[in-house]
Amino acid sequence: MAEFLKTAFGSAVTETFWLKVYSLAWRVVLCAALAIITIQAVKIIKKALKKAFKKVKVDDGIAGFLTSLICVGIYIVVGFIIAQSMGIDAASIVALLGSAGVTVGLAIQGSLANIAGGVLILILKPFKVGDYIIENSHSNEGTVIEIGLIYTKLNTIDNRTVILPNGTLANSSIVNVTQTPYRMIDLKLDIAYSADLQLAKDTIAKVLEEDKDVLSEKPVVIAMESWEASSIRLCARFYVLNENFLATRFRVRESIKLAFDENNIEIPFTQVVVHKPDRE
Repeated sequence: MAEFLKTAFGSAVTETFWLKVYSLAWRVVLCAALAIITIQAVKIIKKALKKAFKKVKVDDGIAGFLTSLICVGIYIVVGFIIAQSMGIDAASIVALLGSAGVTVGLAIQGSLANIAGGVLILILKPFKVGDYIIENSHSNEGTVIEIGLIYTKLNTIDNRTVILPNGTLANSSIVNVTQTPYRMIDLKLDIAYSADLQLAKDTIAKVLEEDKDVLSEKPVVIAMESWEASSIRLCARFYVLNENFLATRFRVRESIKLAFDENNIEIPFTQVVVHKPDRE
């Protein structure tokens, strides 16, 4: 090979130089092959880890975090191997990373805060994949579909995906709606002052008794809550299973309205009365 290069490019080029070029070319090819193999291997490892975590019933959020951590670790190790293969001293790499660490840390401090938030979420478990949460800082809510290293993804009831930084979630007030199997529905119902109060309460009770998803073993409260400007406000509080919350709330509201109509119970609304002045 060296003789061929010498013949092709002339005697001015030394044999040692071309041997170095030849050696470097081979190292580049081998490093590229190692990088490609690593990428494919990581894909296989991800699938294997996913199956293994599922088999031992590890929480989906923790499983995703550990999988990401392992894959990043593999890339770092292979990166060091490739650097050493290219003739770069590992100690020099460590020193370079150390000196650049402060600068990079300042540049990505937001991401580091998100990573720390993700770790806290996975350890403390204020919520998990599948829970319905409400984030009070920016009024975001939805079902948790993924807890990543930096972001958490929510799926809203109208099928939108909301991506929230873990740092924000870790430092926000969060309502976990589905942590318990039951949820209370609290309805506010206004009736006219002239309406029969006891009849209204009995009508609401009958609707709740006949609804298939209202839990009869849980307490049901139907009471007068307050005097409003033009109405008496009643409250109806009852429990349903979490998965039936929205459907039951919509259905019971409609059923109560229809039952009020059947029993001539007036639901007041704001009215403006204009009097025509008397003229002499």
